[in-house]
Amino acid sequence: MRLFLFPLLLILAAPVFAQKNYYLLVGTYTRGKSTGMYVYDFNKTNGSAKIIDSAQTPNPSYVVVAPNQKFIYAVSETQRGNYSGKVRAFSFDTKTAKLSYVNEASSVGDNPCYIIADKTGRWVITANYSSGTLAVLPINKDGSIGEAVSHYRHWGKGTNASRQEAPHVHSTVLSPDNKYLFVQDLGIDKIIVYSFNENSGAIAPKDSVKLQDGSGPRHFTFHPNGKWAYLVQELSGTVTAFNFEKGKLKTLQTVSALPSGFNKFFTSADIHVSNDGKFLYASTRDSANMITVFKVDQKTGKLSVAGYQSVLGKTPRNFNFDPSGNYLLVANQNSDSIVVFKVNHQTGMLTDTGQRIDVGSPVCIKWIEK
Repeated sequence: MRLFLFPLLLILAAPVFAQKNYYLLVGTYTRGKSTGMYVYDFNKTNGSAKIIDSAQTPNPSYVVVAPNQKFIYAVSETQRGNYSGKVRAFSFDTKTAKLSYVNEASSVGDNPCYIIADKTGRWVITANYSSGTLAVLPINKDGSIGEAVSHYRHWGKGTNASRQEAPHVHSTVLSPDNKYLFVQDLGIDKIIVYSFNENSGAIAPKDSVKLQDGSGPRHFTFHPNGKWAYLVQELSGTVTAFNFEKGKLKTLQTVSALPSGFNKFFTSADIHVSNDGKFLYASTRDSANMITVFKVDQKTGKLSVAGYQSVLGKTPRNFNFDPSGNYLLVANQNSDSIVVFKVNHQTGMLTDTGQRIDVGSPVCIKWIEK
């Protein structure tokens, strides 16, 4: 029996370790060459991608895939006043990779720029940049989106007169336990912490974290271990690391994402931790056009710069790892392309694969399991 046990275990375990295949979903700005959202078949062997389908929708600058993988929710980042922003629902057929419009609802604000779905798949939460508002919208049983059940408006201003004349809610991120909502407000230099009730969709402000004046908090992410969190600040070009416990953030450090002596105009944009938790990546736009790679101290969560990588394009508003963690895709908004990099899991550094995905004004990258 012992002679056959080990091969048998390998056969039984093979499906568990087999890599899954994914579709690539791209959100865009539609004021240029793009007409909406695009679906690609992503080749995990070489990082190439083939267009399969698209859906016309105005400025789907941030999108989220429902936990059941059957629906996609996209903001429509437009500003016409009177809280005219929209969230649009689309069904997605994983067999044919076809997108179909379902319905839309108010985002309860202007210029919605971020959207997430909670773990239960019952709610989406939007960030409305220009109006400084956020809202919780229900997902109905048929996947359609309903009218908001909770919403809040922020008040105040910051020290940068041209960018912080009013609140600007830039992202809404739920804690790993689905109990707390972290809302980054670029206009008032604060993270506002809300409680979140996954049964009712109710939110209530519980705490806030004041950042450096003029720093402009933008995007926020958690480490895979759930103990640390990281914030990229658009106006100061910095990244702040936090300890996280029971809805509370405690600042660990703030480090620059820019090389020493860099003195050209910049705005920082996106932030992600590698799948293995060893490295953190932050993008900076304008004259910088780079990804900064930070090594994460596995004992403390603190960061140290490992290196810098040109994004080989203009305006890396968003980037994301593929689900395997082997590739990092950078959406270069103003050069109409997504650049595919290979990730070195030992050093964290990136190598150009030579693969390019030509798409107008790409600004959001997500994945859907086949």
